[in-house]
Amino acid sequence: MEFHEIEFETLTVDRQGQIIGQELLRANQFVEELANGVILELIAIPGGAFLMGSAQGRDTDDERPQHRVKIAPFLMGKHPITQAQWAAVMGRHTGRFSGDLRPVENVSWDAAQTFCRRLANTTGRHFRLPSEAEWEYACRAGTTTPFSCGWTLTTELANYNGLFTFAAEPEGVYRHAPTAAGSFPPNAFGLHDMHGNLWEWCADPWHESYDGAPADGVVWTAGGHPTLRVLRGGSWHDTPDVCRSAVRLKLPKTEGDDFYGFRVAMSLPDERIPA
Repeated sequence: MEFHEIEFETLTVDRQGQIIGQELLRANQFVEELANGVILELIAIPGGAFLMGSAQGRDTDDERPQHRVKIAPFLMGKHPITQAQWAAVMGRHTGRFSGDLRPVENVSWDAAQTFCRRLANTTGRHFRLPSEAEWEYACRAGTTTPFSCGWTLTTELANYNGLFTFAAEPEGVYRHAPTAAGSFPPNAFGLHDMHGNLWEWCADPWHESYDGAPADGVVWTAGGHPTLRVLRGGSWHDTPDVCRSAVRLKLPKTEGDDFYGFRVAMSLPDERIPA
C-alpha cells in the first residue's frame, strides 16, 4: 500500500460560534481505485487513548460511564460512502436524494455490511464498519469538547438543522438535504462530515450504557442487543445537540431511511500504518 501526505486546515470555534483558531495540519491518505474511475480515500488514524462518552451531569445515561479506551492505528473513510462509490461496488442505489457526490442514504446496517464484504472481496483488503469506539475516537480527533471544532457547531462547519442552537451561536440555515461529501472543513485527523449530514452505522450491537465496555476499542459484541445496532454523528435533519461527538443512536439493523449512511474503516494487521 502506498500512502501520500495531504494538507488541510481545521477551524476551532468558541461558544458564540466565532472562529478562534485555524491550524494547518497534515495526514497520510491511501486511495483505493474502484470501478468506473471512482476512488475511495482513506485517512491513516494514529493510535492513542481517549475518554469515551460524556461526563456526569448530562441526561444521557447511554453515554456513560465515561471511560478510557486505547485505540490501535487504523484507516477511516475520509467521507461517508458516496452514491458514486456505492454504485461502483453494488450497482445504482435509489434513495431520496440524487447526486454522485452526495453520501448514499437509506442504507440499513445489513446493507452496509454487504457493501463492506463485497468491497473486501473485490480488493483483497480488510474493509469493514468501524467499531463504535473507533468512530468516536476518530470524530474527536484529540478533542474533549462537545464537538471536534470546539464548544459549539455552526452551519458553516456542518450540515444540520441550524434553526436550533447549542450554545450562544446565532441561528444558521436548515438545508433539508444531505450535502456533497467534503463540503465542510475536516477535523484534526482530516475527516469530513463527522458531525451532521448523515448518521453513520457502526459495527457494534446496542448496549444501554458503557458498563462493561472493552477498553481496547474492538467491536463490543458480548451482551449486545440481538437486532439493534449503533449509529453516530447526527444528520442533516437533527438539532446540534444530537450531533455531538458522544451522541449514540440505536436502530434495527434492517432499517434504512434518508438520515442513515456509513463510512468504511480498514484494519491492516500485517502492514504498518504511517504515523
